[in-house]
Amino acid sequence: MKKILILAALVLGFGINATASEKTTTEISVIQEKQYKPIEPSAIPADALKTISSKYGGYTIKEAHVADDGEYKLILSKDDKTVTAYFTSKGEFIKEA
Repeated sequence: MKKILILAALVLGFGINATASEKTTTEISVIQEKQYKPIEPSAIPADALKTISSKYGGYTIKEAHVADDGEYKLILSKDDKTVTAYFTSKGEFIKEA
Protein backbone atom coordinates (compact mmCIF):
# COMPACT_ATOMS: atom_id res chain seq x y z
CA MET A 1 0.00 0.00 0.00
CA LYS A 2 2.87 2.36 0.83
CA LYS A 3 4.46 1.62 -2.53
CA ILE A 4 1.27 2.56 -4.37
CA LEU A 5 1.01 5.88 -2.47
CA ILE A 6 4.69 6.70 -3.10
CA LEU A 7 4.35 5.73 -6.77
CA ALA A 8 1.23 7.92 -7.13
CA ALA A 9 3.01 10.86 -5.48
CA LEU A 10 5.99 10.46 -7.81
CA VAL A 11 3.80 10.31 -10.93
CA LEU A 12 1.85 13.33 -9.77
CA GLY A 13 5.08 15.20 -8.99
CA PHE A 14 6.58 14.45 -12.41
CA GLY A 15 3.35 15.54 -14.12
CA ILE A 16 3.34 18.90 -12.36
CA ASN A 17 7.05 19.39 -12.99
CA ALA A 18 6.71 18.58 -16.71
CA THR A 19 3.88 21.12 -17.08
CA ALA A 20 5.87 23.82 -15.30
CA SER A 21 8.90 23.32 -17.51
CA GLU A 22 7.07 24.04 -20.80
CA LYS A 23 8.50 27.06 -22.52
CA THR A 24 6.25 29.91 -23.52
CA THR A 25 7.26 32.06 -26.46
CA THR A 26 5.80 35.40 -27.36
CA GLU A 27 5.95 36.80 -30.86
CA ILE A 28 5.87 40.55 -31.30
CA SER A 29 5.08 42.05 -34.68
CA VAL A 30 6.01 45.60 -35.49
CA ILE A 31 4.09 47.27 -38.25
CA GLN A 32 5.75 50.39 -39.51
CA GLU A 33 3.80 52.87 -41.53
CA LYS A 34 5.31 54.04 -44.77
CA GLN A 35 7.03 57.36 -44.65
CA TYR A 36 5.98 59.74 -47.40
CA LYS A 37 8.01 62.74 -48.48
CA PRO A 38 6.26 65.79 -49.94
CA ILE A 39 6.83 66.43 -53.62
CA GLU A 40 5.52 68.83 -56.22
CA PRO A 41 2.62 67.43 -58.26
CA SER A 42 4.69 68.12 -61.37
CA ALA A 43 7.14 65.44 -60.18
CA ILE A 44 4.53 62.72 -60.77
CA PRO A 45 5.18 60.98 -64.13
CA ALA A 46 2.78 61.92 -66.94
CA ASP A 47 1.74 58.28 -67.49
CA ALA A 48 0.79 57.96 -63.82
CA LEU A 49 -1.12 61.26 -63.91
CA LYS A 50 -3.07 60.09 -66.95
CA THR A 51 -4.21 56.96 -65.12
CA ILE A 52 -4.96 58.92 -61.94
CA SER A 53 -7.04 61.50 -63.81
CA SER A 54 -9.18 58.74 -65.34
CA LYS A 55 -10.33 57.80 -61.82
CA TYR A 56 -10.36 61.31 -60.35
CA GLY A 57 -11.27 63.51 -63.30
CA GLY A 58 -12.01 67.08 -62.26
CA TYR A 59 -10.10 66.76 -58.98
CA THR A 60 -7.18 69.05 -58.13
CA ILE A 61 -4.03 67.76 -56.46
CA LYS A 62 -3.68 69.76 -53.23
CA GLU A 63 -0.71 67.77 -51.91
CA ALA A 64 1.51 65.05 -53.33
CA HIS A 65 3.78 62.69 -51.41
CA VAL A 66 5.96 59.76 -52.42
CA ALA A 67 7.27 56.77 -50.41
CA ASP A 68 10.66 55.13 -50.86
CA ASP A 69 9.06 52.32 -52.88
CA GLY A 70 7.56 54.82 -55.34
CA GLU A 71 4.01 54.72 -53.97
CA TYR A 72 2.15 58.02 -54.21
CA LYS A 73 -0.15 59.52 -51.60
CA LEU A 74 -2.25 62.28 -53.11
CA ILE A 75 -4.61 64.68 -51.38
CA LEU A 76 -7.24 65.51 -54.00
CA SER A 77 -10.11 67.98 -53.86
CA LYS A 78 -13.19 68.74 -55.92
CA ASP A 79 -15.81 71.25 -54.80
CA ASP A 80 -15.97 70.76 -51.02
CA LYS A 81 -14.86 67.12 -51.10
CA THR A 82 -11.29 66.10 -50.17
CA VAL A 83 -9.95 62.55 -50.54
CA THR A 84 -6.63 60.88 -49.91
CA ALA A 85 -5.78 58.36 -52.60
CA TYR A 86 -2.84 55.98 -52.90
CA PHE A 87 -1.33 54.89 -56.22
CA THR A 88 1.60 52.81 -57.42
CA SER A 89 4.46 54.42 -59.28
CA LYS A 90 2.66 53.49 -62.52
CA GLY A 91 -0.53 55.22 -61.40
CA GLU A 92 -2.43 52.06 -60.50
CA PHE A 93 -5.04 52.69 -57.79
CA ILE A 94 -4.29 51.09 -54.40
CA LYS A 95 -6.82 52.53 -51.97
CA GLU A 96 -8.70 55.62 -50.86
CA ALA A 97 -8.66 56.82 -47.29
